[in-house]
Amino acid sequence: MLGRNIETFLECDKEYKQAEIILFGAPFDSTTSYRPGTRFGSSAIRRESYGLESYSPYQDADLMDAPIMDSGDIDLAIGSTETCLHQIQERTETILKDGKIPFLFGGEHLVTLGAFRAIAEKYPDVHIIHFDAHADLREDYLGVKLSHACVLRRCHDLIGDGRIHQFGIRSGDREEFRFAKEHVEQHRFSFAGLEETIERLKGKPVYFTLDLDVLDPSVFPGTGTPEPGGVSFEELRVSATMVCRELTIVGCDVNELSPHYDQSGVSTAVAGKIAREMMLALVNKES
Repeated sequence: MLGRNIETFLECDKEYKQAEIILFGAPFDSTTSYRPGTRFGSSAIRRESYGLESYSPYQDADLMDAPIMDSGDIDLAIGSTETCLHQIQERTETILKDGKIPFLFGGEHLVTLGAFRAIAEKYPDVHIIHFDAHADLREDYLGVKLSHACVLRRCHDLIGDGRIHQFGIRSGDREEFRFAKEHVEQHRFSFAGLEETIERLKGKPVYFTLDLDVLDPSVFPGTGTPEPGGVSFEELRVSATMVCRELTIVGCDVNELSPHYDQSGVSTAVAGKIAREMMLALVNKES
């Protein structure tokens, strides 16, 4: 049984037995291809959540009442990517075995693969909804297949065609976009088509992975690979809340905050506020 973290995100301090959602962090950025620092993202979100309210006026709901427990960061074996992925997978398996929903704070986007390996094993018919600036569909990055630039390609290896649904994509190499046309559902530049995708996926298990650099850098500069032309905070809030509230989410993550690239702290606050809205939507489903 997992124990509560000493420094928790907002009011996510419930006992493990009573909790329906288990939050945990994976402070890993060993394959970051441009600017490192996302390993500090999960702890920064917790620390800076002190400046946020647990109550959401958007949803008229409060994390104080939500059955969520923050189990803290995994003590990852930095230096071995595969070992770190296995540790993330093990933590996810523990949470799933007990009938709870894993909610992962990254870290770079490769951490998703560790969690998703456990998810795909339990839910072989799972779909992925992926918000990101980058396609992350490379077969390899500089000869390395385990890279944050390849994470959705590795997920595709597990579940195959037609079950990855990407939104906000505005960056990638030519081969990634060619691959996407044949193998995934890709919506470029915005969340256009999200409502239709949600309707088609209702009743099916869905893993939701959110790379925060889907946001425009004017809103979220604190990331390792900023990409101009992104969505607004309000567009992301509405869309992420819709996914969490209307679909059968069996796991999710929020990643790619690199806090020290934004000394104002605004990026960390954005990450925390989006996570709050996602969590509240998960526990306040539409009837």
